[in-house]
Formats: sequence, structure tokens, C-alpha cells
Amino acid sequence: MKFLWSSLFIAAAGLSTIIPAAASSDEKSIIDFQSIQKSIVQLAQRQASESGKPTDKAKEGEKNLPAIEPQAQKPATPPAAMQSISYHRRSDSYATNPESDPPRYVRRLSDIGVAAFKDITWLDIGLEHRTRYEWRNNDLRRIEGGEDNPIFLRNRAWIGIKDILDPFRFAVEFQDSRVVNNKHAITDQERNEYDLINAYGELYFKKALGADDRGNDRPVRFRVGRMAYEATDRRFIARNEWRNTTNSFEGFRLNLGREANDWELDLFGMQPVKRLQTKFDEANDHLWFFGGIGTWRKWSDIATIQTYYMGQKQTADPNGFTATNRLDREIHMPGFRIYGKISSLFDFDVSYNHQLGYNGPRRQDAHGYTIEVGKTFDHPWKPRVGFFYGYASGDKDPNDNVDNRFDRFFGFARPWSADHYVIYENLKAPKIRFDIQPTQKLGFELGYGGYWLASSTDRMFDILDGNISNTIKDPGFNRDRTGRSGDFGGHAFEGRIRFQPIPRINTILGYTHFTAGEFVKNRIAASPHCDGGHVYPCVDQRSGNTDFLYFEVLISFL
Repeated sequence: MKFLWSSLFIAAAGLSTIIPAAASSDEKSIIDFQSIQKSIVQLAQRQASESGKPTDKAKEGEKNLPAIEPQAQKPATPPAAMQSISYHRRSDSYATNPESDPPRYVRRLSDIGVAAFKDITWLDIGLEHRTRYEWRNNDLRRIEGGEDNPIFLRNRAWIGIKDILDPFRFAVEFQDSRVVNNKHAITDQERNEYDLINAYGELYFKKALGADDRGNDRPVRFRVGRMAYEATDRRFIARNEWRNTTNSFEGFRLNLGREANDWELDLFGMQPVKRLQTKFDEANDHLWFFGGIGTWRKWSDIATIQTYYMGQKQTADPNGFTATNRLDREIHMPGFRIYGKISSLFDFDVSYNHQLGYNGPRRQDAHGYTIEVGKTFDHPWKPRVGFFYGYASGDKDPNDNVDNRFDRFFGFARPWSADHYVIYENLKAPKIRFDIQPTQKLGFELGYGGYWLASSTDRMFDILDGNISNTIKDPGFNRDRTGRSGDFGGHAFEGRIRFQPIPRINTILGYTHFTAGEFVKNRIAASPHCDGGHVYPCVDQRSGNTDFLYFEVLISFL
């Protein structure tokens, strides 16, 4: 995808007030943080001086950061005669609504509260910072026990042009991700310094396909470049907002219709971007990710229907870090998702996916599905109780010529487990969740769930250094090919408190206690003792129970 950058870096120059100079091809650029800090302080002072002025409550509501789930960016309100009603309905299932496009921290320059910019509606800008402190006790992802107290830092900036140059539009999103006070080896899940996660140009034809029955324009959009976005229920294409680094792709995306329409078709062909931590990221030339997503919203008051096909084609990389990277692979996945509400009785969200193809010399045959049913009660605090079950097949026999392990593609890990011990593979996961929101700015969540392996002969994803990061070699302690370690991974209690003290600051306090099951206990017991004279790698012998506490502050500066 190198041919893209000659034009896209011209767009990136729009960030010159934030990124003074591009680095050489081998090193990241250096940012003048003092200049950024000065600009932020000046903006904050300006906004503070205007805070006493009367404001339009409806507009102020638009500026608020959503407490838990991202909400679609609100367009300007047209005259009453021109207003139309969107077909789009959000799902009430937990954490399955994709991030808006552009992301929720992005605003039009005309909306930031500066009188001089009130007519500049064609420029999108955004500036966001997140700090998260974590306390982990005997983190099960590591072969080394004890305590860890990492602090994660993530900064983002966005600039985009629309309308004024139509049909041509472009956008650039910068991100800097770091971790400090981390006692373990840093991976590409924690650090990715000075990089671009979005850098694309697009052709946008507002009325290319006319309008739907409710008067919503049906556009055609063709986007080329680097893209970080989410689709369907985020289980296969996700930015991974919880993680400190972000999934991104290079390629093209063609959209017929948009979210407000009664139907929409999303076609894409992309190469995932390899996060290189301290060098400029580059596309994985050995892997293509492609597919199409069709969404039918004609009956969205009752049900929204999504049918899709997604595929991966990988050529073996002899220098690949993992054994999987060094295989020729081809996976085809048809699937569907239906979500909606049955009057005020209950809401639902169900999906099913089947995977076929080959994984090296082995034939791929796997499947996964999710079911969530919930009810929001008629009360000012909006209490909701939800029941969830997720299943993903695991490899039944490591010695046959069939691979049954379900592949999550590029989906999110959370909220399968808040502590990131399991993902959408080799899993049976029942959960119950309860949410209340006493005020618009305060909310509480409680959840309890269990984790079983769909196949006792396959792995439990991210435990005992058995991960797929490009930093740490997998010692193999997270799988028992004999199946004698059992299939019960454990169960966990999760809780979160979210509080939004002012419109542009969001805070979250969370805690998870994981109680180990037979599989985890047996894998720890079967691994070499670190105090028994064995050489590295070895596992600290412990119960397998863990505690995870975190506090997060998310600030949108504009």
C-alpha cells in the first residue's frame, strides 16, 4: 500500500500545528508537547471565560461525552420542513454499538464555542487524552505473579475536511500510545508512538442513489487509505477502544447508502496495519482482509438485520513471529446478526458465524454464535438486566487434519472478559449483567460470568504468556493437548462506576475478581516451578485467582 502515502501525507500536513516534522523512515517523529500544552491551556482559558454565558441546552447535550457507549455524531439540525427520520436504531446489548465515524471526540470547528469559527462547518477537529491506572494482582496473563501498576497514556488528534471540496473529502487521525511503570515487557498492545491510525481520502456523492422513503439522502462513498473503524457488533472489525493501541487497516472501503437509510451495503478490501511501537507502522503485505456487510433497517423499530461475508487470505511469512504467521491461510466466514426490541417486553441481539477454508495443511471448520436478551425497566434510573451467552468452537483434535478453532478476525477482546483472559475463540461464556443510571452523569454496572473451554484440548487464549503479541514467545502453558486439565477456566465478578463531572471529562472506576477453575489451576500446577531449579520460562506457583482494579480519565479538549 505504499502508493497511497504520496497523496495522504499531503493531508497529514494539516496536522502541522501538532506534529512539527516527519521522522526518517526508521524513526517516529518528535512532538512539541510544550506547544500542545500551551495551546490546550489557552483554549481551556477561553472556554472557561465563556462558561458563564447562557447556552442552548440541546447543543450542550451534544457536547457531552457518552458515559459508556459511543453515540453517533449528531448532525446540524435542519429547518423543520427539511428534517427526516433516521431508520437507524442502536442495539441495547452491551458494548456492541460501533464507534461513530468520525469518532465521538471529533467536532465541527463551528461548534467549539469560538465566535470567530461559527461559520466554519466544513472542518472537523478533535483532541483527546486518556490516562488509565491499573492495579493487577497475580495477573493470569503472565507467568510471573505478584503486583503490577502500569499507567497507560493515549493521545489522539483529528482533522478532516468535508462539504467544501465535495465530492473530495479527507481526514487524518494521529495517535500516540505509551505505558509507564510497567514491570513486564512492553508489547504492541500497550505502545505505539507517534503514528497515524486514520489517513484517507474519499469521494462522497451525497445523493448518488436518491433518497429513501423517509427522505434521507442515500450517498455513495469511496474511501482509500489508512482506516480505523468498527462495524456490525464490533466482534470482527473493531478499533479496540479499551486497549491502549488501535487496530487499523490500509485499503479501500465502498459504502452504498448510510446509517440513516433503510438499507446499506459496505464493501471493503484491506491489509491490517502492523504496529511497530517505535517506527512508523506499515501494512502487512502477507495478509488481506475483505468482505461485504449488508444492513436492512426497514423494520428497525422491531429488528435490524445484518448479513455479511468476511474473509482472510494470508501468504506464509517465513519471518513471522508466530507459527500462525508462517502458514498459508484462507478463511471464509458467512454470518448474520439480528437485533431489536419486542415492544417494551425485552430487547434482543443474536448472531451466528461459520468459518471454512484452510489453515496451513489443516482444513478450517469452525463456528460461533452469541445471544443476548435484556429488559430495561420503566424507571427514572433506567435499570436494565441482561442475559448473555457466547460460544466459539475450539480445536477438537490437535492431531487430525481439521482446525476447529474459531477466529475472531480483528474484533474486540473486551467485554468478553474485563481482564482480557479470554476472547471470541474456544469458549462457552454465560453472563448476567445489571445496569442503572441514576443521573445522566452517573452510572453503575455489575456483571457475573463463567468461562468454559469449548474444547479441553485447545488453548485458553491469553493466559501464562500464551498470547499472540509480537513481543513475547508463547511457552505453550495455555494449552493441554491431552485434555486432562479439564475445561472450566473460571468465573469472574465485574463492576464499574462511571461519572462525568463536566461535559468533556469522563471517568471510570472498575474492579474484577477472577476465581480460577480446574483448567487454570491444572495448567499452573503442570508448568515448571520458578523456584524448583528450572530455567526460564517457568510459572510462579499460585492459586490462579486474580484481582484487577483500574481508574480511567478521558478528556475531550474541544
